[in-house]
Amino acid sequence: MKRKTKILLCSVGISLLLGGCSDESENTKEIQAAPSEETKISVQDYTGEGYALPYGKVTDEIADKNLARIEKAAISFFNEKYKTDVTVHNVVGAKDGATVFVESKGEPHFYTYAVVPIDEISEKVDISNIQADEYQVQNAIQGGLYHMIFKEEFGQLDHYLHSLSEKGQIAGKTEEALQNVGGHGFMTPYYFISTASEDAAIKPVYDLYLQNPEESINNLKDAYDESLFDKENFQINIQLFMKDKQAEPSKEVFNQVTKDLEEMNNIPKGTYSFYLNDNLIHAETSEGAKDNSLKRAFPDYIIKE
Repeated sequence: MKRKTKILLCSVGISLLLGGCSDESENTKEIQAAPSEETKISVQDYTGEGYALPYGKVTDEIADKNLARIEKAAISFFNEKYKTDVTVHNVVGAKDGATVFVESKGEPHFYTYAVVPIDEISEKVDISNIQADEYQVQNAIQGGLYHMIFKEEFGQLDHYLHSLSEKGQIAGKTEEALQNVGGHGFMTPYYFISTASEDAAIKPVYDLYLQNPEESINNLKDAYDESLFDKENFQINIQLFMKDKQAEPSKEVFNQVTKDLEEMNNIPKGTYSFYLNDNLIHAETSEGAKDNSLKRAFPDYIIKE
């Protein structure tokens, strides 16, 4: 299994640096070098190869020598703390550690990550202290639970976005890219889900799942409190790319998709952002949004109530 790559998180256009165990996250953001033009690759070809985190060269080499131990530790961590079986897809070096990208097996389906500390001097991989951002994992599981509960509504959205791709004008990310540098909860080639920490509607479902991962879908649905749903706590972030490798983002396509999303009444309720990018992704950051991207986002979201 090849595990040499990295992630796009939060909202479109913002790289979340999954850097080790340091408390210098704000400084690290400023140190990240701007992607060069040479690192742009077609979205159809991008699998996450070439992605890199700051100060990760040495720890990446150390992690590569300890892949089996890291993989075993990550699988045990998610199984014990979150009652979830996962597959490890990628391990990448970062400052003071390595980031481990995983995908859940079965439902709820999601991608997330953990971090294992690494000491560069002693080359010690401290698997006993593997950890994860607690809310990031909760967000990932909650997104997967939303998709399970509202399967029919998401099915309508998935069908629409897939039909756009079949028409030949737009493309989405590859499955390999999602596995290797995804990490942001429930994801498809065309969108990812974000939930807020104060999302009271889905919290009882999350708690029930942790109590019993084998809980029936009907009981999970019953635990969902629709009366507490707040559209601002649930976001669907759509990212589409032009299929033609030379094409600029099409205003015609952008306007049509925006209109369709505004008029569709059978897709999930919530807050939608929509980015239409050209065909290229920055391999180093996995970013698709650029200055030429067309967007409908903050503060002018598409709202479905």
